[in-house]
Amino acid sequence: MDKYLKETKMLNYSNENIQQLIRERRWKNINEFERLKSIYDFVRDEILFGYNIDDNVPASKVLADGYGQCNTKGTLFMAILRACNIPCRVHGFTIDKKLQKGAMTGVVYKNAPQNVFHSWVEVYFEDRWYELEAFILDKKYLQKLQEKNSDCKGAFCGYGVAVKDFKNPIIDFDRNNTYIQSEGINQDFGVYDSPDDLLKVHHQEMSAIKAFLYKHFGRHLMNRNVKKIRNC
Repeated sequence: MDKYLKETKMLNYSNENIQQLIRERRWKNINEFERLKSIYDFVRDEILFGYNIDDNVPASKVLADGYGQCNTKGTLFMAILRACNIPCRVHGFTIDKKLQKGAMTGVVYKNAPQNVFHSWVEVYFEDRWYELEAFILDKKYLQKLQEKNSDCKGAFCGYGVAVKDFKNPIIDFDRNNTYIQSEGINQDFGVYDSPDDLLKVHHQEMSAIKAFLYKHFGRHLMNRNVKKIRNC
């Protein structure tokens, strides 16, 4: 399990702000199940759903931003888990861009890649691996989205969600897998020891011009859309 506890450039858990957070939350002083559950809930609900400048930012930057998406929130989640002696790894995918429709709108959606780079975190606990994905969307955002689409009684795809049961998605960890975008997956890249390793092999396929426009224009529009939903 040692390789699943290792610090990396992206999983920079010796960073003082991450260590301070761990001390404040007293995560090392509680039993492993409560520790895992509490870290999961923190990353899901206190690090808001939003779009950072890039997928390869370190955990400390995600914490400082206070928001993130699947890949970046996953990096922070993994860093805290490893710092608290809970082994974890990352599983890479792509998802169809229709899952992002609503968060992405207009020219941003039109110019987005068809296949969007995605990942979830797998945690080793009580002799098995758990697939944890539903930390991506904070509960407030998801609840507002459910209210906005209250007539939906089955599957839903859009606004960062792709699930079979929109009213009752499995988002809480209680010794179970959790999912919120898994129904949009269209390519599976397998598991990697760290996001650093994953991003050396797979990353968002995008031209330099589109990457520039996303960083300096598109993601700000997407974050504005997400905030509008959360605060409506």
